[in-house]
Amino acid sequence: MYALVTGASSGVGKAYSIVLARDYKHDILLVSNQEKELREVAAQLSADYGVKAIPYYSNLARTEAAEELYTWCNENGIEVDILINNAGMFFWQPLIEVPAAKVLTMLNLHMTTLAMLCRYFGEDMCRRKEGYILNMSSMTGYWNFPGIQVYNATKAFVLSFSKSIWYEMKPYGVKVTALTPGAIDTPLYGLDDKTRRRLVWWKISYPPEKFAAIALRRMFKGKKKAMPGWVNHIAVPLLKHLPDWAVFKAMKIAPQYKNIPL
Repeated sequence: MYALVTGASSGVGKAYSIVLARDYKHDILLVSNQEKELREVAAQLSADYGVKAIPYYSNLARTEAAEELYTWCNENGIEVDILINNAGMFFWQPLIEVPAAKVLTMLNLHMTTLAMLCRYFGEDMCRRKEGYILNMSSMTGYWNFPGIQVYNATKAFVLSFSKSIWYEMKPYGVKVTALTPGAIDTPLYGLDDKTRRRLVWWKISYPPEKFAAIALRRMFKGKKKAMPGWVNHIAVPLLKHLPDWAVFKAMKIAPQYKNIPL
């Protein structure tokens, strides 16, 4: 059996792979669109922890990517008992300034591929009456914020979708968990090193391996959803109910909106 981790060549995906190999001695199928880094991580896991680590290069933002991956696993005798849908991207721009292709890439990556991987591998797990699915949502999935309009909408989809299939798959013994983290200390958000260190110190942001260890424990316990970090539990309801005037005030001082008449 293998744990399939998407976005496994760096950041949180790499951290998931390390924790699974180091702490759970689980074989890993690593999937990413960064071919060189992917092979290096796979080789490192095998050398350091004695597990089987197979790299699979793929651009998961293509609509056919999930079916191709599932077919490849069947053809190569790879059974997946843990599916971690982690691959993601981020941008902070007004929608009308984002290239259309970039919008479609995020929609496909965060929603289409994630849903279809759950569909294909989830069916096998339900047939075997065991398995785990961990889907990476975000605390922004609870909000309606400008600048991250596509990101938070796709993460809201992941949260709702995951909670719905939790009900469907639980009777088969398959556990589905939606993670709604705040910031994780990776380059994804484009923050400078000083800001990243401050966020970690304030416990607003988590180091990737620490976050991955917490997330996997929640997954193995079968939690329907999990939001690590006490600060996030305070921030979500506060930011969710920000008055419109406060949002517009924040937009006025953000450089992303210098071309928008506010």
